[in-house]
Amino acid sequence: MKITFCYADTRPEPWIEGLRAAFPAADVSVWRPGAPQADYALVWAPPQQFVDEQAGLKAMFNLGAGVDGLLRLKLPADLPLVRIEDAGMAVQMAEYVCQAVVRHFRELPAYESAMARGEWKLRKPRVRRDFAVGVMGLGVLGQRVSRALAHFEFPVNGWSRSPRELDGITTWHGTEGLDGFLRASRVLVNLLPLTPDTRDILNVDTLSRLQPGAYVVNVARGAHLVDEDLLALLASGHLAGATLDVFRTEPLPADHAFRRDPRITLTPHVSARTLREESLAQITGKIAALERGESLTGVVKGTRGY
Repeated sequence: MKITFCYADTRPEPWIEGLRAAFPAADVSVWRPGAPQADYALVWAPPQQFVDEQAGLKAMFNLGAGVDGLLRLKLPADLPLVRIEDAGMAVQMAEYVCQAVVRHFRELPAYESAMARGEWKLRKPRVRRDFAVGVMGLGVLGQRVSRALAHFEFPVNGWSRSPRELDGITTWHGTEGLDGFLRASRVLVNLLPLTPDTRDILNVDTLSRLQPGAYVVNVARGAHLVDEDLLALLASGHLAGATLDVFRTEPLPADHAFRRDPRITLTPHVSARTLREESLAQITGKIAALERGESLTGVVKGTRGY
């Protein structure tokens, strides 16, 4: 068995060691242009040259949940593309989203600013039932986030491409369900995969349908959000603020307007990091399953991106 690793912006040695520990008889190496054909590949943002040279792979494992970067490449039609399923990311995402929602709901930034000015001033408590949180995308991460928000007793709405039923969560699906979902939500959390259908989905039309004074949390992909539309709705007062972890250009340019708006909280794409040990355990388990002729979960279906 030959396994290749292609991820330019990380130290490959721990990944290579983990793969060799799981498969002592395997030939495991870091990909270089012109390298021999491998059976399996672990990748993040590989170049087209990698795909062209490794056209005979049995499976390609993406080191993350989002595969939009791979779908921009010309891939063999019969290549199984497998994404990470959770592997420690779901709990991180739930932590991040909950802190963003609670921080906004409890008005903690306003309290912190007042204290920094030397003021001791209490604000009228907000009513939790007035802050329904809408989660767009009900895959592994979206379901975990929805349950975590419900634990804090927020009303939680969910929207997905196809029907889903989750205990304690009010769900909508499809194009016909999007309007009702948006109008029922005061906080919007985006966890959708990036596909041709979801690109620019957070725009002036959809965001205007949220309840007045709404708050936006984007932890999926920067290309879901039309930057200018978010800024315009903040300026109009329809949106109260946003927490953004992902951006169209990363790193976020120093002169981007988001950096100058105090109503926007920014973080550098850290809401859910790939955890090496958990990811290796999942991937090596799936390679072993393929070698036994078994089917896998987490295989991406065409251009849907999930």
